[in-house]
Amino acid sequence: MEIASRSKRRQAIIPLLKDPSPEVRQAAAQALETLEAAGSLEEVFERLKRGDRATKIRAIYALGRIGGQQVLPILLYCAGRSEEDIRYAAIKVLGELARPEALALLVEKLQDPSPEVRAVTIEALAQYRDASLVPSLIPFLEENDGMLDAEAALALGRIGNASLAEPLMKLLSSPHERTRAAAATALALLP
Repeated sequence: MEIASRSKRRQAIIPLLKDPSPEVRQAAAQALETLEAAGSLEEVFERLKRGDRATKIRAIYALGRIGGQQVLPILLYCAGRSEEDIRYAAIKVLGELARPEALALLVEKLQDPSPEVRAVTIEALAQYRDASLVPSLIPFLEENDGMLDAEAALALGRIGNASLAEPLMKLLSSPHERTRAAAATALALLP
């Protein structure tokens, strides 16, 4: 029923795309985009509920492309799932969206048992560019694993606090090339 109603509304709005008023044409285009996203959202939710693992992961990334407040609850739910790849994808998308409502959950995910999930969480937190995250990220510079330390260096560089130069410079002599590269990049990002 809802799909038919949405289709009927779309058909009623489409002629306004040729209206003489630019303001009406713009409003019609935005209205059609909103209706399309709502339809896509229902379809994505269905794939997330009923699909196999790969379909669910694709659905999570599709939620990121749809964006908006309406996708946040399902992404937060997926970030708490037991499947590592589902958590990973949801956290990555939450970072791309950088919604303030997701920040507390992302900080909590710094304690995830999976190093890959912790790494993507650090990457996600970097999108917030929030100086209050520095104390949570600094310990990861000590990981010496070429993954978590590298992500932490890049995140701290993006947050951009000049007082971080010293701990980042220590990473320039890391045995891991990815960490050395990240440290160099992070130092260039600092103010």
